[in-house]
Amino acid sequence: MPSAVSLRYARALVDTIAGPGATVAVRDPETVTAQLEAFHSLLQENAELRVLFSTPAIAAVKKRAVLGELAARLELEPLTKNFLNVVIHHDRMNLLGEIAASFRMLLDERFGVTVAEVTAARTLEEGEKEELARALSARTGKQVRMTFSLDPTLIGGLLARIGSTIYDGSVRGQLERLRAGLVAE
Repeated sequence: MPSAVSLRYARALVDTIAGPGATVAVRDPETVTAQLEAFHSLLQENAELRVLFSTPAIAAVKKRAVLGELAARLELEPLTKNFLNVVIHHDRMNLLGEIAASFRMLLDERFGVTVAEVTAARTLEEGEKEELARALSARTGKQVRMTFSLDPTLIGGLLARIGSTIYDGSVRGQLERLRAGLVAE
């Protein structure tokens, strides 16, 4: 569960991009999401940067200068850079991962996107992914963003979890249902 603080920052960013009085035109809000997540990953992987941005004793001017260099190297959108400057100014960089996750969640809500966690017995080809996305969209009435994982124990087919609903199209699931039916008779 995200904290109230991270939700506040995420909501402000979503409102800036897609709110009723949106003041910033962003070609693709997904780009901002990916950049926030990538910057958070960079902080997690680099101890020096993590310490720099999370230590209150280090001047915000130095933090902004380092952010400016990183933003240029990473080719961050101006909005992403400005947002990170606000987070730095308020000493909230330790919440960046939570803010990024909250931003994605709020953006999905705003644009009517639902998330499907798909587990398959094998890697799906692009055509299969597109077909699955269309089928799940038709089922839910929403645009579907999918995450994928592999589980060879499914034998074949796949499982799709959307919220608390599970769509089981796996061979393992079919065998279990068949076994349950035979035992019940």
